[in-house]
Amino acid sequence: MKKVALLLILGSVILSQSIEAAPNLKNGKEIEDNKCYKCHADKSGFGDGTLIYTRKDRRVQNFERLKVMVARCNTELRLDLFPEDEADVSAYLNQQYYKFKP
Repeated sequence: MKKVALLLILGSVILSQSIEAAPNLKNGKEIEDNKCYKCHADKSGFGDGTLIYTRKDRRVQNFERLKVMVARCNTELRLDLFPEDEADVSAYLNQQYYKFKP
């Protein structure tokens, strides 16, 4: 009986880790489209919110820094994103623009 309980606990831990490890790119894109783009468009002065991701003097130089910047925007702008949402946005931006190795 103890072995069965231990296997169930171990299985749920492994399952939860694999779920957390797989970001939802569709969710990341929706959040970027609805919460990030407008602010970045206003900041760029050109009306294109994607320019901040592709400019030569960008602050983000690696995937860790990208996650920090997404978290900072979430906190400072009070976007009310959950940690999973931050991970989704970071993964989407990385796939779409940055191409860093996570």
